Parts: sequence; structure tokens; C-alpha cells
Amino acid sequence: MTNEIQKQYDRLDDVPSIMLCMKEVYAVTDRHIRYAEIKAFFGIKMAEGSSVQSHGVKMLSLVEKLEDLKAGLNNDTYIDVILQSLPPSYDPFIVNYNMNRLEKSIHELINMLAQYEATTHKSEPAVLVGEVSTSKAKGKCVRRWKRKKGKGTAITATAGTGGAPATPKEKGKGKVGGS
Repeated sequence: MTNEIQKQYDRLDDVPSIMLCMKEVYAVTDRHIRYAEIKAFFGIKMAEGSSVQSHGVKMLSLVEKLEDLKAGLNNDTYIDVILQSLPPSYDPFIVNYNMNRLEKSIHELINMLAQYEATTHKSEPAVLVGEVSTSKAKGKCVRRWKRKKGKGTAITATAGTGGAPATPKEKGKGKVGGS
């Protein structure tokens, strides 16, 4: 012990009282441990693509630690936190679980999640390859009327598919040729 710490405990006569005083000052309390375990339990998230079985084992060990520390959480709260820790790919399972109002233990829930993973996540997603069509639309040719810039105000029609321009019309009556 340093001199300063020794002076603090000189006033105490017996060793048990010194030990008790030091334990109060320096020992990690159950409250600190419980806080750290609750923080870990509520903050854990399963990564997409990882095993739900290993995630369930982690969650189960945290639940057991919290039970030993008398955290005061009930089974429904544990289930809700476990379901909340799952990635979005488990949303259909969560909806089904909540809609059917299932009452399961944590062990049963982990087994159900493992079965769900085995049936839905084991097969690799199928990659569909399709051929892109590059042909132009068949059918009627749409004509677009454009005004040419310049001296005259002749109007030409061009086909929508890039065809040749139609014959120019005269200014005025819109007839081809003179009359």
C-alpha cells in the first residue's frame, strides 16, 4: 500500500474492518456487472448471414448470467430482445411468431430459429440471367413534326425511328406543289 492509503486505514483497528472498507471502495459491485451484462444483452445484433444457432447460444449465455445476477427480466422480455436482435431476413419469422401468439421458452425459440434458417437461408439465392432485347418497336411509324430554322418556315416530318424527312410543305395552305 502507498503511504496515503495506509494513513486512511490507520484509524481502523482490526483487519476485517480494513478489508470491508477496501472492498467498498475498490470492489466491482454486482450493479456494475449487471449493468454491463444488460447493456451487452440489449445491444447485441446478429450479423446477416451468420449462424442463428451460434447467436442463440450467445444470447442464452447472457440470459443465464442475467438470471444469476437477478436482473428482474421475465421470459417474454428475453424473447422480445432475442427477436429484436435478428437481422431483417428473419422478419417473416418474427411476424409469424407474433401473429400466432406463440408462448415458447428460450430454448424452443432458438430451435425454431435454427429450423427456419435451415429451410430458408441454406439455399443460395438463384441468379436469373435474361437476354436483353435491342430490337426497335414494330408497328406504326410515329411522325414527329419539326420546324426548320432559317429563312423559310417549312415544316418537315421525320419518322420516330430515325427515317428520312418527308417532303417540305409550302408556307400557307399546307399543300404540296403549287396551286
